[in-house]
Amino acid sequence: MKNLLPGARALPHWPDPPRDPSLPENEVHIWRLPLIAPETRIRALRETLDEQELRRADRFRFSQHRRHFIVARGGLRVLLGRYLQRPPEQIDFEYNQYGKPFLKDTDIGHCEQKMPDHAGTGDSGTGAIEFNLSHSGEIALYAFSLNRRVGIDIEWAGRKINDSEQIITRFFSPREVEVLSGLPAHLDKTVFLACWTRKEAYIKALGKGLSLPLDQFEIIPTSRKALLTNHRMEFNRELPILNDISVSTTDDSRAACWTIRTFTPDADYMATIVAEGRKWETRYWRWKWDF
Repeated sequence: MKNLLPGARALPHWPDPPRDPSLPENEVHIWRLPLIAPETRIRALRETLDEQELRRADRFRFSQHRRHFIVARGGLRVLLGRYLQRPPEQIDFEYNQYGKPFLKDTDIGHCEQKMPDHAGTGDSGTGAIEFNLSHSGEIALYAFSLNRRVGIDIEWAGRKINDSEQIITRFFSPREVEVLSGLPAHLDKTVFLACWTRKEAYIKALGKGLSLPLDQFEIIPTSRKALLTNHRMEFNRELPILNDISVSTTDDSRAACWTIRTFTPDADYMATIVAEGRKWETRYWRWKWDF
């Protein structure tokens, strides 16, 4: 089988999850869920959706897209239910003006929720759960954090990209276009998807959608040499890319508080996780249907 992402190597192991996952403030949890599921599972997940989600599902023209939406959205409800110890059908969402979902528990759309006492101390604590979802191909990724904004994006390399150079010219800043031009042909798609997922994950973490144009900020190594050096390191194992990545926007204080990590969640997939702050660890879990 042809390797669609030369130089990229998938994370070697996604461990089984704990039954009742805890979410410390210094961790960001990433879950991987397969979108291909038995019909019995899809029907069960559909039962967890609210009326708005069901209307969205029914608008899909193709049944495959409808099933993927149901699995991805139902999976989100199940995972949030595990963190909050609440039935998935009782998770209530609201949306900001850009369409980003939040848990409907406070007037700001975050979940001010008493977290379970997993440490056995009797002190459950109060925290705001942040979450984000992305799916592409046959995989969905979820990111969960406590008291820090988070965004995640995944792209399947098998999806046809008609003209990556045109996309770069249209959606990347002039300096990014300069750095990305003239890449070795065998790395073109790998590096393009890495940079694209960084941009997507960042605007998803901000929660402002495309109201922040993609060419108005930069998340890319400062030179072509740094880009290729960074590529060789980070696609062999997940690494923070703070030193080689410039996050440049009109608001310097906003740019200073993010950590960006790019990784390959599976063969022929590229993903990026973005979260506020510098000192947090990533935990990976794989979805289990008997979870």
